[in-house]
Amino acid sequence: MIEKTNLNNILFLDIETVPEEENFNLLDAEMQSLWDLKTQYQRKEDFTPEEFYDRAGIWAEFGKIICISVGYFTIKGDIRNFRVTSFFGDEEKILKDFNNLLNNHFNQPQHLLCGHNAKEFDIPFLARRMIINQIAIPDKLNLFGKKPWEIPHLDTLELWKFGDYKHFTSLKLLTKILGIPSPKGDIDGSQVAHVFYVEKDIDRIVTYCEKDTIAVAQIFLRLRREDLLIDDEIIHV
Repeated sequence: MIEKTNLNNILFLDIETVPEEENFNLLDAEMQSLWDLKTQYQRKEDFTPEEFYDRAGIWAEFGKIICISVGYFTIKGDIRNFRVTSFFGDEEKILKDFNNLLNNHFNQPQHLLCGHNAKEFDIPFLARRMIINQIAIPDKLNLFGKKPWEIPHLDTLELWKFGDYKHFTSLKLLTKILGIPSPKGDIDGSQVAHVFYVEKDIDRIVTYCEKDTIAVAQIFLRLRREDLLIDDEIIHV
């Protein structure tokens, strides 16, 4: 079925998240206690809640979004381009700008969202942070009452699973085995919080996020047995 999907109707995306505060001690006493309870199973006896706090960015209740990168194809005749842009800065503004993009340009029934592990991470994280920031959830993210076949999301991890639900393949591994140029630059996901809070270099994070978005599109093309994007086809806006 993915071969029949119109590439012009897909919005590819990736998000970068960090702990909501720079360190554990900046949380109030109640949030520290709730973090302790939330992470008991993952930490076991190996880490204290404070030592484990650098991983808070993976939970929407304790993390925040610092960048959303999106990409979309524009195909006219023989000319194919992939336009990439990012929203970054204040989380509320990021979410409102992304919301406006969905509501104004990707709000029709044929429009789809696509990410890698997006159904498990990016989409739920976006929806939860919108609720926390008191932003109306756009229709493309609001899944309440929808049947599985009505959900307008594609996921390259799910496509690669072929029904093997216990299976996980990272974006980096999948690009490697499919012969796609590595999306990773000089940082990886575990370093994003340090780059954000300590180095205060949001530009590095935006570059990293955009590379992942491009990689998702490349994987989708490979799954359709189509030519990969070349640098001249990728436009940063």
